[in-house]
Amino acid sequence: MQLDWGWGPWAIIAALAFFAAGWIAARFDLRQLLRESKVLPQSYFRGLNFLLNEQQDKAIEAFIEATKANPEAVELQFALGSLFRKRGEVDRSIRVHQSLSERSDLSAEQQVTALLELAMDYQKSGLLDYAERILSDMSAKASGTHTQQAQTLRLLLDIYVQENDWQKAIDIAERLDAGAATDAAKRRYTRDIAQYYCELAADCYLHGRLDAAERALDAALNADHRCVRVHLMRGEWHAAAGRHEEAIATWHKIESQDPAYLGLMAEKLLASYTALGRGAEGLLHLRELQRQYAALDLLNAIFNATMAGEGAEAAYQLVKEDLRTNPTLVGLDRLLEAQILAAPEERKNDLQMLKALVHSHSSRLAVYLCKQCGFKAKQFYWHCPACGGWETFPPRRTAEYDSSDRHLARLHAEG
Repeated sequence: MQLDWGWGPWAIIAALAFFAAGWIAARFDLRQLLRESKVLPQSYFRGLNFLLNEQQDKAIEAFIEATKANPEAVELQFALGSLFRKRGEVDRSIRVHQSLSERSDLSAEQQVTALLELAMDYQKSGLLDYAERILSDMSAKASGTHTQQAQTLRLLLDIYVQENDWQKAIDIAERLDAGAATDAAKRRYTRDIAQYYCELAADCYLHGRLDAAERALDAALNADHRCVRVHLMRGEWHAAAGRHEEAIATWHKIESQDPAYLGLMAEKLLASYTALGRGAEGLLHLRELQRQYAALDLLNAIFNATMAGEGAEAAYQLVKEDLRTNPTLVGLDRLLEAQILAAPEERKNDLQMLKALVHSHSSRLAVYLCKQCGFKAKQFYWHCPACGGWETFPPRRTAEYDSSDRHLARLHAEG
């Protein structure tokens, strides 16, 4: 019987050729690597070792030695400049990157990288004018790759935010938004643009340019219809001008936008109702909001108004009822405050001691927490002072999310 090999031998030959080519390529890559390793000075590898072991001082010394031995090692000089900047030795970083930016033998991409690094050096040293000049020129010329152009705009945007130049920040953010590759990136830029318009509106309002301030708020809402800050600010301006009906109507819009932010306007809303002689109606409205969208800031406003208008016993009953459905240590702290005022003298010392213990813990929890960097603040911020993020603070305090504290508060309320 005759065997039919078909294409079998050719497959075997092709496989052998494939493995042979791989072996040759590996040998070539190995030789190339060995050749490059011989070219690089030993100080380069010592520097890498120091860097991996987080010994930056020794790494810098080794890299300086390596760049002296091999001045053509451009990437090594970039690494050295970045190390200087990271350590706060900005003057040395500027010298490295300035020297690189003036070299004529670099590729176009390397020259743009050198200028970007130099701009970051100037920015870190506080020389914003120098950084802005470099970046503005690069932006106008659309220098570098697409990635480098985007980085140029982001750095320029950071500078304009630092300088509170909101109109220029808006212009740059709109360019970044137009070039954003993902929906998440576009959402971030539209959110930030709305916040820049709010900052611009606040600046105009401060300087008495009320029409310009209103136009900026309109633009903020056009940029991001979910921007709660617009209605918070506009309501405050109406109230400051004595137009309390308009203020109340404006603040009511927040409920349909995002009810989580209602607590931020609770005190102001109640003040406008009171100014109109309708304090009881305002308090009733806040209580209804608390039933639907329980929040500590809402509870605080209701508690203070009830305590002032109806007395300690009414405030105690209010908080006790709230604690059954929304138990938190901050609420328990309020409950004890009302309990002390209504308690007989023989019980006040014990209650005050208990309140002191609860308050010491609840005060640490009654803070706003930046979800981007973890910065804690007693007051609410639209712009995180630590990481610079916009709208990174949820409008609820951390105590509202601590289940163990809720359990303790529920036990006391039920007792």
